[in-house]
Amino acid sequence: MMSSPLPSTSSSSESTEEPANRAEQARALCLRLLTVRARTRAELEGRLAKRGYPDDISAEVLDRLAQVGLVDDEDFAEQWVRSRQIHAGKGKRALAAELRTKGVDNEVIVAALAGIDAGAEQTRAEQLVRDKLRREKLGDPSDRDAENKVARRLVGMLARRGYGQSMALGVVTAELANERERRKV
Repeated sequence: MMSSPLPSTSSSSESTEEPANRAEQARALCLRLLTVRARTRAELEGRLAKRGYPDDISAEVLDRLAQVGLVDDEDFAEQWVRSRQIHAGKGKRALAAELRTKGVDNEVIVAALAGIDAGAEQTRAEQLVRDKLRREKLGDPSDRDAENKVARRLVGMLARRGYGQSMALGVVTAELANERERRKV
């Protein structure tokens, strides 16, 4: 039985196939990540760097994905703001912080947040407080300590979601008064 000689591994064929193979692997990784959810360019760059892909290959793959519209930070920011405001009740400050964490540029963040007006933000804050108040036990109206405790919790909840202190305090005060009136009837 004769054995055939092993193919030679010359450096010239390896140098042309290796970057192409690595680029294809990087592209496949990005596509898998984008299948789960939309991602920013910075998120994908970070994942590629974590896996050890060279910067030139990462840039080439991400540029191509941006050309075909699969990586678009502006679109990502608009979708993120809309979704997080509606479903998580986040305010502008929290949304801006989340987008910064995801590697979105400040100009893109400002443009994405421009669609939120103060009235819509206050309306969402009122809804959050109303929903929370329905489950709160307010106790005796003369017990100011209990009411202050509830108010502090509600203001804290709004602050954690990125609403300003003055807006949060105003919304909580008004909604506490409305809830007391509603419970009197």
